[in-house]
Amino acid sequence: MAKLVAVTACPTGIAQTLMAAETLRRAAQTAGHALRAETQGGGRVQDPLSAAEIAAADAVILASTAQLDEARFAGKRIVRVRTGEAIQDAAGVIAQAASTGDAPAPVSAAPTAAPSAARPLSIVGITSCPTGIAHTFMAAEGLENGAKALGHRVKIETQGSVGAGNPLTAQDIADADVVIIAADTNVDLARFGGKRVYQTGTKPAISGGQALVQRALAEAVPYGAAGVSAGGGGDFVAQAGAAKAAKNAGVPSAYKHLMTGVSHMLPFVVAGGLLIALSFAFGGINPPPGSFGAALSQIGGGTGAFGLFVPVLAGYIAFSIADRPGLAPGMIGGLLALGGGSGFLGGLLAGFLAGYVTLWLNRGIRLPRTLEGLKPTLILPLLGTAITGLAMVYVVGRPVAAALTAATTWLQGLGDASAGALGAVLGLMMAFDMGGPINKAAYTFSVGLLGSNVYGPIAAAMAAGMTPPLALFFGTLLFKNRFTRDEHEAGKAAGVLGLSFITEGAIPFAARDPLRVIPSLMAGSAVAGAISMAAGCLLRAPHGGIFVLFIPNAVVNLPMYVVAIVTGTVVSTVLLGVLKKPVLETPAIVSTEVTGAAKVAAD
Repeated sequence: MAKLVAVTACPTGIAQTLMAAETLRRAAQTAGHALRAETQGGGRVQDPLSAAEIAAADAVILASTAQLDEARFAGKRIVRVRTGEAIQDAAGVIAQAASTGDAPAPVSAAPTAAPSAARPLSIVGITSCPTGIAHTFMAAEGLENGAKALGHRVKIETQGSVGAGNPLTAQDIADADVVIIAADTNVDLARFGGKRVYQTGTKPAISGGQALVQRALAEAVPYGAAGVSAGGGGDFVAQAGAAKAAKNAGVPSAYKHLMTGVSHMLPFVVAGGLLIALSFAFGGINPPPGSFGAALSQIGGGTGAFGLFVPVLAGYIAFSIADRPGLAPGMIGGLLALGGGSGFLGGLLAGFLAGYVTLWLNRGIRLPRTLEGLKPTLILPLLGTAITGLAMVYVVGRPVAAALTAATTWLQGLGDASAGALGAVLGLMMAFDMGGPINKAAYTFSVGLLGSNVYGPIAAAMAAGMTPPLALFFGTLLFKNRFTRDEHEAGKAAGVLGLSFITEGAIPFAARDPLRVIPSLMAGSAVAGAISMAAGCLLRAPHGGIFVLFIPNAVVNLPMYVVAIVTGTVVSTVLLGVLKKPVLETPAIVSTEVTGAAKVAAD
């Protein structure tokens, strides 16, 4: 009797994969042999083979129409066939594997621990952040520079606000020695099955790309099998389990789920808010029915973009937790939250509820292999939607709606002093980590209130978010000896980013001198937020920076809103000049050699 192991794989990992494994098992049993089969596909691994089983096997059968990592089978006899051939002639495949005659040559492969650094390696990666603007591209640049400094080939795909840039091809992935995911949102890893993957957030890539590449080369693990052991063997969302269990630079998984929802929600909020603001420009606050302004208001308002942002938020939070089966329960839960009056808060709860309920159902429901395909398309969406919907209708909806109504009433009734204090807090949060978790929490809170017609916090958040990069722009102009030549150039870009409400433009300065730069920026942002809220400034468009100010009626109390932004910028600029130490006494005449040496020393 021969001891055999097999791996069957096809792109989807459902029909042919399972059929090939089952026919090989039956053929082996009929012939009196023992066979253990592992199935792969769609980014997941079921019934993974252990190292002991592989070591004890007389031969390995690889029945595949997808790419397989054969490194773990080094030194073993291997029979390679396609899944269709295994299904049609399972007995012949088993006979070939069990024979003691000649077989295809064993695989010659490197150990799975880490590729040798003696040769230039091929590194691919993905960077992504909730808004898909600054952090995404800064992280990509950090990885590219780090890999090139180590002498490796590199290609990074950026998953930004306008889709994927520099997308990875199937050949890029096939040739890669390691995959680096530097993302603050959930990234679909299905196409990296079998590759060595290292996951982290965007900040390590921005602050130290070379160190991150070295760490990834040392610590990356094959994607797929690890997710099974963590997720309970053969789950549909095994890849989601692997992603959450991987190292992610200390970012809590709940935050990544929330940011995945927020990143998909933002285009709806921004488009809806700007369209509503434009409707005011064409037709006033209450445009006449049938007018062009009324049409814009309908497209952007509750029957258009604004009517979708809560369901989209809930749906993609659930998607991040439970993969595709969670999408329908999450969106339907968000729609019920919107209809039941619990709004943004209800949508948040619906998303997390739907995601974890669907994940729990997926791990708890066991079906025969031939029926596994029903889980993601029928069973999980049906049960997940039913449980989430009933919870929203009977348990969650009314209490959350009451809490939201109370919070809205309180916010609308704030006096000048209380409103100023809230604006200052929002300002401090916006400038503390400039696009990080605390910044995103303040912005998400402010955006969520738009659905309840509370427009003050988002005005404060945008004013406070514009001042840090603007202050650094003016700081590099007025206090030249406080900044390096590189920072002088970066200051020009920071000014444009500040006008566009992209707070991340301040990150390079804060990373170099955090103890002086961050407090200076927080003080100015707190002042801007406080003045905006205390003056009763309202903003009906949640993004756009200075360009929104030119839309009639988009900003209530526009003069004081401009005062808030200018005052906050001045405060931060002055503090930067006071707190930062001179870098060079005569920056205008210093030679490029001295500047380069200083930069190397600083690095």
